[in-house]
Order: sequence, then C-alpha cells, then structure tokens
Amino acid sequence: MDFTIRLVLPVGKAVEFHGPADITKETSEAIVNAANSSLLGGGGVDGAIHRAGGPSILKECQRIVAEIGRLSAGKAVVTGGGRLPAQYVIHAVGPIYHGGEFDEAKTLASCYRECIRLADEHAVKSLSFPSISTGAYGYPLTEAAGIAVATTVDAVSGAHHVRQVRFVLFDVGTLSAYVRAAERFCRANPASQHKLEKSCA
Repeated sequence: MDFTIRLVLPVGKAVEFHGPADITKETSEAIVNAANSSLLGGGGVDGAIHRAGGPSILKECQRIVAEIGRLSAGKAVVTGGGRLPAQYVIHAVGPIYHGGEFDEAKTLASCYRECIRLADEHAVKSLSFPSISTGAYGYPLTEAAGIAVATTVDAVSGAHHVRQVRFVLFDVGTLSAYVRAAERFCRANPASQHKLEKSCA
C-alpha cells in the first residue's frame, strides 16, 4: 500500500508526498536525479535513473560535463528522459553532510530552488523529487525534509509553469519524515491557508 499526502497551496498549486514508491516510474513531466558532481551515474536513485532511462541520459550528461566541467553542489542541469516516462531529468548535486558547518543547509535549499527554476524555464507543469542528500551523502533526514518542504513551497509558489511538485519517497520512514515536516510547516505558517489532505491506495 502506498500513500499520498497533499499540501495544498492557496495559489492553486500542490506539493505531494508519495511513497513507498520508485521515482523511475513517475509520470511527471520531469523527475529529479540526486546526482554526483561527475554526472556519470552512481548508486541509489542516480544509478536507478540511469539504468531505467538508458544510455541516452549518460551521453547527454557527458556532453554537459565536457562543456562546463563537474557540477558543483547546489547546482542542477537538464537532460532528456530517455526511456523513462518523464520527458526530462533534472540532475541536482546535493551537499555531502559535514555536521552542518559548511553551509550544507544553504546548498541543499539551492538544489530545490534550481530544479524548480529549470523546470519552469522548460515550461514543466509537474515535477518529482527524491530525498536529496539523505542517502550516501549523510544529511540527517528530519533536517533535510524541513529544508526541502519550506524551500519547495516557496519556490513553487512563485513559479510561472510548475503547478505540482511531488516528493517520491522510497520507504515509509522517509515518507513519514517528510509528512512531519509538512505538518510542522503548516503549524509554523497558520495564516498561509496551506492544508494537508491524505489518501492511500
């Protein structure tokens, strides 16, 4: 059984939290890859997206790296979706966590803002994120979820094209952390008219 919790924004947009689920199967117009700075694939979400999307994604990434070099943490680039249901993949490099003393929070927030900015530039209406930096990069889940929720709500509220953002979360523990972050966000912004709706399937 999977669950979807919807944070409805007063601007007629929504941020969803869905899981347990596989982001490679998402039908959003764009999905986000938690990439490494080489853009050449890796483990976790990165490896799964490259395997499911096929070699065309890697070829585009190689062309990008040849042009601009390695991608810095907090930055993002766009490729096609290859064999994925999504039309685009936005590759974002999250920060490696070093105790929070090296602007990791600022860098992580930049990942979400950059992805939504790029999606908007490509007239994307729906975008799906994984939980960036909370796997091998070691970012504490509760802290990362809070940054992701607050930054995404702010960025999508100001976007011209993006109407729906979905966090596609691999397991129940990660989903729960993001739902708790959304609940905290609503409590901290009582005048904003955000509301949570829950469903399961």
